[in-house]
Amino acid sequence: MTDTATEAKRGAFSSRTVFIMAAIGSAVGLGNIWRFPYVAYEGGGGAFVIPYIVALVVAGLPFLLFDYALGHRFRGSAPLAFARLRRWAEGIGWWQVAICVAIAVYYAAVIAWAVSYTGFSVTQAWGDDPEGFLMQEFLQVADGVSFAVVPGVLVPLAAVWLVTIVIMALGVQQGVGRTAVIFIPLLMVAFGALVVQALLLPGAATGLDALFTPDWSALLVPGVWGAALGQIFFSLSVGFGIMITYSSYVGRKTDMSGSGLVVGLSNSGFELLAGIGVFAALGFLAQAQGVEVTEVVASGIGLAFIVFPTIISQAPVGGLLGVLFFGSLVLAGITSLISVLEVVISAVRDKFELTRVRATLIVTVPAAAVSLVFFSTASGLSVLDIVDHFVNQYGILLAAVVSTLAVAWGARALPELAAHHNKQGSVRLGRWWNVLIGGVVPVGLTVVLVQQLITDLREPYEGYPLWMLAVFGWGIAVASLVFGLIAGRTRWRAGTQVDGYEPDRVPEEAA
Repeated sequence: MTDTATEAKRGAFSSRTVFIMAAIGSAVGLGNIWRFPYVAYEGGGGAFVIPYIVALVVAGLPFLLFDYALGHRFRGSAPLAFARLRRWAEGIGWWQVAICVAIAVYYAAVIAWAVSYTGFSVTQAWGDDPEGFLMQEFLQVADGVSFAVVPGVLVPLAAVWLVTIVIMALGVQQGVGRTAVIFIPLLMVAFGALVVQALLLPGAATGLDALFTPDWSALLVPGVWGAALGQIFFSLSVGFGIMITYSSYVGRKTDMSGSGLVVGLSNSGFELLAGIGVFAALGFLAQAQGVEVTEVVASGIGLAFIVFPTIISQAPVGGLLGVLFFGSLVLAGITSLISVLEVVISAVRDKFELTRVRATLIVTVPAAAVSLVFFSTASGLSVLDIVDHFVNQYGILLAAVVSTLAVAWGARALPELAAHHNKQGSVRLGRWWNVLIGGVVPVGLTVVLVQQLITDLREPYEGYPLWMLAVFGWGIAVASLVFGLIAGRTRWRAGTQVDGYEPDRVPEEAA
């Protein structure tokens, strides 16, 4: 089969609008809702807007365009795009694929928890002790290490995987694209309604004051700038193959730089909306309990599954608030999960020329099995926390550093990628973009990584047993890199044009 015919069979988004919806769906995930408000609060409240905007402009958006350029010019999954750039760079793409596999198997578990809590919100099943309900009754967290199955988690997790597998099997447009077109507007409506309800709660203004009151001294703390940079990379879904894959499904005459601005600004706008809604609700809880907002602020699991249930139990419209909040988590989670899995499925299809359904089953069935085995158990929460920390820090960020250095200094391909953007783009990329991608971004990310590495080497992460950190933390991070190096040396299927690939020779109709 010729490479042109293969490209036509890969699938494509039907329009730029569908692509933008899918990209926003990937970027807007659980991190926007439960991570950004806390990071902003800890980073100086209103003052955090400054490092956040700086990080968005000098790192986030330029790297988003970097990913777009690779995928759109070289018309392939992350491994194929890197291989077509330079054959020796292919391993970076497979490294990103491995990272996505690790993310998918635990990300689905959090979505499953949100599914359950959407139903729990109606009856407020957690009673007067949301933390005890979460840890003991729902997750059944063991005192030590236990891999006993928790049926209450197993069932919704299996349901999440079943729905996800169906979506992925339907293809790029009918599955990924259509899901984004339906789910993203639903997410915006649901979360918009949540924000309105939260703003009407007594004490909402107190919460907003806590979030937006600027602490200008925080701008002098290097860690705040590092937190802003990390938040931007986590929330934009850059650096681990998603945007490379998605942009390969877009027509060649699409304005990719303009699309990047829409996606990036939409993501940041949603984060700001999330901050307003979450802290308005936290202000209500603080007033109801007669404490300071600082005493009820939490991030991640603590915010979503302990603090918010407490708010729901005390709020006048608690049931509605709960359904909107946890329903939003489900919608945001699903659109992000399918983007993560698409990286893997696209890579497998490119490498082995498989049908969509077969590639989907080869990827998702083993991933679902691993997810069910490890994350529906009494130790699932601990394993999830460890994998999430190490994959994000020493997977996503490290891969981003390596990819920028490889492309900018190893392949010296930034002028080529900028020229590709400038053919159709509404935002012209010049020397400023080369400087940011080739210098500012890798240096900034390296500083963040070194700071985190020193912390993790100084003391075990969250006090977990060393063997668990070695297996589920450092082990998975290192295994992902090793997998990338090995997979990058395997042969491509016959007919795949890798070396000497000339994208401009492929007709537009094949895109």
